[in-house]
Amino acid sequence: MTTIRVALDPPYDVVVGPGALAEVGRLVADRRRVVIVSQAAIADRYAEAVRAGIAAPNDVLLMGDGEQFKSLTTVEELCRGFARVGLLRGDVVIALGGGVVGDTAGFAAAVYHRGVAVVQVPTTLLAMVDAAIGGKTAVNLPEGKNLVGAFHQPIAVVADTDTLASLESREYRSGLGEVAKYALMYDVVADPTGLVDILRTGTTAVLDRDPALLGDVVARCAGIKADVVAADPYERTGVRATLNLGHTLAHALEIAFEHRLTHGEAVAIGLVYAGALAGGCERVGMDVVDRFQAVPASLGLPVAVPDAEAVTAGSLLELMRRDKKASGGLTFVLPGRDGLELVEDPPTAALRYAFESVGITDGGWT
Repeated sequence: MTTIRVALDPPYDVVVGPGALAEVGRLVADRRRVVIVSQAAIADRYAEAVRAGIAAPNDVLLMGDGEQFKSLTTVEELCRGFARVGLLRGDVVIALGGGVVGDTAGFAAAVYHRGVAVVQVPTTLLAMVDAAIGGKTAVNLPEGKNLVGAFHQPIAVVADTDTLASLESREYRSGLGEVAKYALMYDVVADPTGLVDILRTGTTAVLDRDPALLGDVVARCAGIKADVVAADPYERTGVRATLNLGHTLAHALEIAFEHRLTHGEAVAIGLVYAGALAGGCERVGMDVVDRFQAVPASLGLPVAVPDAEAVTAGSLLELMRRDKKASGGLTFVLPGRDGLELVEDPPTAALRYAFESVGITDGGWT
């Protein structure tokens, strides 16, 4: 078991390892009532293991499975459920599931009684390494992803790596999209995180979900996320925005393809795009451009837009202008000589080159 401290005020721990679900009861031992929010299939597998360690009265509320349920409608349903079971401000919500559950239950906890405590218990690789840590909770609107939300830090995060064994192959590989992002966030030549070496020398073991190696990967990613969150908890200095590497195009692709692409698949394509865009802006050399393609490709992730003729560069640019990072135009997180930086409105030639790098040749420029 590994514990990573998120150094905020108050601080909280991310507990990573096999059998970590047994830690949940200890973390909520001082709470009068507990509500577990999950989805049917996940609750069937893991809810009893969580409830077994909880002494306080507890209930399970289920939400729908799928990105379409990450909505204000679901938030209202959950909050009404909290009210029915008598949840009070000093009680706690446990978000048991993947990113959809974590984001939605976390936001419901943030707004119910103007904020009740939440413990994030991610059961997908994607949520373990990214979504569950850092307190960003949000739901979608038809106009865009994560447009309504709140910062609401959990009191703890419990990542039981045993739950990853039951993930469908595509869902597991989706999580590797975020792992690739963390590996590319820093100077991968010096490799201060060790992630690039792990992915290069242990690719087969990672893809085969080797328990020891996977625990190490999750812990390293969680450590990176914890450090960034502690440096910029409310995304005010620009440091935390670096966690959105590859996400500007990724979010646009998710919307354009009505979530037929998983988040991690979209992030992988977004990483290729970001590397090429940085190269087109002459911020990095071709070695970096190639690396941004090679790392996700080595993990079996898509590096070009499937069914690329169904979208145009112009339609994706319009979606990207609605991104949360945007300040009126286009905003990207791109690598450069001084590391990752926010770049506003890159030139058209660089954008065209980046789109072509992921297979989109129909401009549809506006």
